Amino acid sequence: MPRWKALPGELDPRVTELVGQLRLLVDRSGLGVAAVADRTGYSRTSWERYLNAGLLAPKGAVVALAEVTGANPVHLATMWELAERAWSRSETRHDTTMEAIRISRARAVPGEFGPVVPAPAAGAPEPQDARPPGAGRGEGSARRKRRLTMFVAGVVGTLAVVAATVWLTDGGGKKDPGATPKTPAASVSPRPVLPPGVKCGGVSCAGKDPEKMGCGGRLATTATSVTVGTTLVEVRYSKTCGAAWARVARAAAGDRVEVSAGAGAKRTAVVGTDVDTYTPMVVVKGAGDAKACVTLGSGRAGCTA
Repeated sequence: MPRWKALPGELDPRVTELVGQLRLLVDRSGLGVAAVADRTGYSRTSWERYLNAGLLAPKGAVVALAEVTGANPVHLATMWELAERAWSRSETRHDTTMEAIRISRARAVPGEFGPVVPAPAAGAPEPQDARPPGAGRGEGSARRKRRLTMFVAGVVGTLAVVAATVWLTDGGGKKDPGATPKTPAASVSPRPVLPPGVKCGGVSCAGKDPEKMGCGGRLATTATSVTVGTTLVEVRYSKTCGAAWARVARAAAGDRVEVSAGAGAKRTAVVGTDVDTYTPMVVVKGAGDAKACVTLGSGRAGCTA
């Protein structure tokens, strides 16, 4: 069974009650967090945050967990509504406190944006130009002459570049009558576009974690399964990713699970503290190309058909 972290003491009692109920349902079901994620369509990382009160679980996740574990969804939905109100009030208080801190800091540092320059009094004479009379006109005339010279030089340079480009492109006006026109290179077909959240497809999924690559959840189905003792082993297949993996439930530490497909494609995993374990992925063309096997600590073994 999962070992839960202690919840923060400052949590609202209604939030604490909801999280405690979700933990209880997971414990009673005998499922690990990975299996809960796979069956509800919410990621394993999200469920870890929900069950440790790092984030309030959305109503859809709560109802999905109730359906998976056989609990009363109406009762859970009521608990969620009370917790959601408390959670929203807590976030509002936090935002208000942070805004007050920002305002107090701004008031404490009045010179943060530089010294304040007083505006000139009404009717005060404007500052006089310190340059001698006539200096502005002479400097302005010189600047205009320099700009005109630079403009003419730029135009001449541009025309020279254009003329050289035309001559080189046209081959100096001479063409080889026997020259064969070049055939444009064939365009490379673009890679298939993957759905949002999916990070691999086909060969690029080989050996990767299906949950981290976004291939699990609603994008995966159970192709076939078999029970060995009390341990369930399944072949999980994702058409979107073009890959399959093996998953066990109700296993014990030390049990070994394996998925194989085709010529030598094989991935294994050993069950640790999480009773629900899955292997990395193997690339397949269809759901029937993969086979899952489990070897228990007692030596008993079994495979899917």
